[in-house]
Amino acid sequence: MAGQNYAKKSGPVNPGPVQGKNQKVKALLSVYDKTGIENLGQRLANAGYELISTGGTHRSLAEAGVAVRQVADVTGSPEILEGRVKTLHPTIHGGLLARRDIPAHMDELRQHGIDAIDLVVVNLYPFVDTISKAGVTLDDALENIDIGGPTMLRAAAKNFPAVAVVVDPADYEWVADALAGDGLDLQQRRSLAGKAFQHVAAYDAAVAGYLASGPAGDADGAGEMPEQITIGLSRVAALRYGENPHQRAALYTPSSGGTGGLARARQLHGRELSFNNLMDADAAWRTVSDYDDATVCVIKHANPCGLAAAEDVAEGYRRAYAGDPVSAFGGIVGFNRTVTAAAAEAMEPVFYEVVVAPGYDDDALAILQRKRNLRILSVSDAVAGAGGVDYDLRPLNGGMLVQTHDAIAEYPDQWATATKRGPTAAEAADLAFAWKAVKHIKSNAIAFVKDRTLVGMGAGQPNRVVSVHLSERAAGDKAAGCVLASDAFFPFPDNIELAAAAGITAIVQPGGSIRDDEVIAAADAAGIAMVFTGVRHFRH
Repeated sequence: MAGQNYAKKSGPVNPGPVQGKNQKVKALLSVYDKTGIENLGQRLANAGYELISTGGTHRSLAEAGVAVRQVADVTGSPEILEGRVKTLHPTIHGGLLARRDIPAHMDELRQHGIDAIDLVVVNLYPFVDTISKAGVTLDDALENIDIGGPTMLRAAAKNFPAVAVVVDPADYEWVADALAGDGLDLQQRRSLAGKAFQHVAAYDAAVAGYLASGPAGDADGAGEMPEQITIGLSRVAALRYGENPHQRAALYTPSSGGTGGLARARQLHGRELSFNNLMDADAAWRTVSDYDDATVCVIKHANPCGLAAAEDVAEGYRRAYAGDPVSAFGGIVGFNRTVTAAAAEAMEPVFYEVVVAPGYDDDALAILQRKRNLRILSVSDAVAGAGGVDYDLRPLNGGMLVQTHDAIAEYPDQWATATKRGPTAAEAADLAFAWKAVKHIKSNAIAFVKDRTLVGMGAGQPNRVVSVHLSERAAGDKAAGCVLASDAFFPFPDNIELAAAAGITAIVQPGGSIRDDEVIAAADAAGIAMVFTGVRHFRH
């Protein structure tokens, strides 16, 4: 095949010998994951391939009765440094990188007694699995950074018109079928090469993320953001479509492992999850996870329309639902405690799309499963983390905004009382609850809370006055005696005057407006207690 330009071929491509008619095509197999490797090896041998391999892969093939040579026998060099160096050799990489369409390359191979390698089957050391284990040490992590494997994959993929490269055991069967027949066409080879580079890129991203999360990696968000962020994502589920039917979508999780959360939820029952289901379920899980007490929320279009804390999750659900029963229809319910049978019974009369919780009593699950289409998700954040720096990512046209998550320790007993009257104990408890609630509502955000229950909210409005109006309208008669939380400061006293007219008794807000004195005066005039947190919680 020397001198043939594979890049111009669109049909099947079967690489042939470079040193004479009777020389076999060669395949190099070196895999950590041995799934299917014996069968693949036998099929390649039957198709006329001469197999060469390393350590554990060689042993698996040989024990299965597949004819295979050691890489060390091909290179003439033993494995050294406890196996760290075995395939890093000109005999291997010359055989991978030589261009078959360049006569000088093939002449050099013959001059040095190097055979071309036509197929590479490689997968890598389990770096992510290693760093996901509790108590993993830095030495353990470093020992599981593969060097030879990615190097072979890159070399083979770079020369894909002549060298087929396979990283995924799921591809073994169809590749073996093709190689036993007319060969792989150029597009198939290109696709396999792209998959190999993606595999290596995700692997390198996991390593970079792990190292960035160490003491020198500034993973706690202090200081400057890094110059570069590499994020590898692996698809875990195909979705029917995105936010709208004309959009394509899939669910991905970090290739580095991640730390649990909604994306790694187990679906226990119900129809296939949609893009919007996942967005809203994530909002529900984020909201309830922010509370230490038993808390239940109802989400509609990524905003809490119902939210309550109670000693009993059934009572918490009833109060959350009562906050806005109209909007609750077709929503998502989130619990931060195990769902009980009483809570499941309370939910039964209402149509919901998704329920998300850390767990379910057996009786509760049986009740919920009566609804054939209800999606039931079990989520745990107790998954061992794989390292890496976790960011909040927001796409924009032509780029990406990256920030650390809105997670900060806050202590209500340290908030500054701005008004003449401080909050009562009951108001203080509701203010603390409302402050967390407003953090999860889209800006400009206002929350009305009474007895640790969200009774009205205004979300996503161009000005804060409208959000106060919407909160009052949603709360209705329940507005009187509520406390109010605002995600950012009040620029004018008109918001306070409107809140006073609605019956608000206490307010929590960041403070910091140039008109704080006017706002405080309006609160004092209405007898409203107001505290400043010094922290803003915009959510766009």
